[in-house]
Amino acid sequence: METTGIAAASCLVLGIESSCDETAAAVVAGDRRILSNVVLSQLDEHRPYGGVVPEIAARAHVSHLDGLIRQALAEAGVGLSDLAAIAATAGPGLIGGVIVGLTTAKALALGSGKPLIGVNHLEGHALTPRLVSEVGFPYLLLLVSGGHCQLLAVEGVGRYRRLGTTIDDAVGEAFDKTAKLLGLGYPGGPAVEKAAEAGDPARFALPRPMIGRPGCDFSFSGLKTAVRETLAGLSQPVSAQDKADLAASFQAVVGAVMVDRTRRALALMPAGTPLVVAGGVAANRHLRARLEVLAGESGSPFVAPPLRLCTDNAAMIAWAGVEHFRAGHTDALDIKPRARWPLDPVAAAAGAKA
Repeated sequence: METTGIAAASCLVLGIESSCDETAAAVVAGDRRILSNVVLSQLDEHRPYGGVVPEIAARAHVSHLDGLIRQALAEAGVGLSDLAAIAATAGPGLIGGVIVGLTTAKALALGSGKPLIGVNHLEGHALTPRLVSEVGFPYLLLLVSGGHCQLLAVEGVGRYRRLGTTIDDAVGEAFDKTAKLLGLGYPGGPAVEKAAEAGDPARFALPRPMIGRPGCDFSFSGLKTAVRETLAGLSQPVSAQDKADLAASFQAVVGAVMVDRTRRALALMPAGTPLVVAGGVAANRHLRARLEVLAGESGSPFVAPPLRLCTDNAAMIAWAGVEHFRAGHTDALDIKPRARWPLDPVAAAAGAKA
């Protein structure tokens, strides 16, 4: 069921996101207006550890979420009574954080009498392109983040068919590990991208995992090992130029792998199917450029959310809530938080990494 005009504008949904290390709240309207999108980053708390510490993340969500929700409602100029529904990430993610956000949403829904919608965090990323453009179903989604690397045929709200996934590590994890090896800091994705700007991508002949193989799956563990071994073989101390060249070589290989795997997935879709990229790694400008060229060569429209909507945020959760609310999908207050929640449970049951 689609809504238009006044009905769409009045379909306001509060979204809550707390699955990892961003605490976020947003209000989005059914006509695609983002009325507020408040994100509190926890980078400073986790940077000393070189990664996200689940207990620290959960405590930060508890401390800040209520205030962020009040701020999001105030910036949108609405109250709970104006909302059509309340949506919150119900998984997958760090279970402590997911519990904080979902429990808060349940309390708000119970107190206000508004419907509750438990959103799959991955679906938030998957549907974000429809928040920023008129892209229709079906489309091919390359979902790339710190915990996930998948190619999905998006056939409708709640209808996802996985064409390929990583058989070991996610690409975002590979970026973080490479940054740590090179001493570039945390988070790794932006650090590697920045270092690569001054590097020679052709200097180091790193392996290009899975390129040319049948299917659409990914693998990055061997590439991480190759980066470590290459770094160990350089004259010590390693120079800034060495680091830049290795970062550029790594990023170029990731781009080549993404293009090869995505080209195979496009071949499984109807001609002219839009190619969509989403998730935190989709903020990488080099990868976006490579994929845009591929889309052009394949005759497919290319859609990528603006950078601020690639990383975790609550606007994408609110929008997924809008999509589900329009379709008549709501949840009971006993919905359970999930640490794992594959978009395509059939593919996950077959044994591939979700």
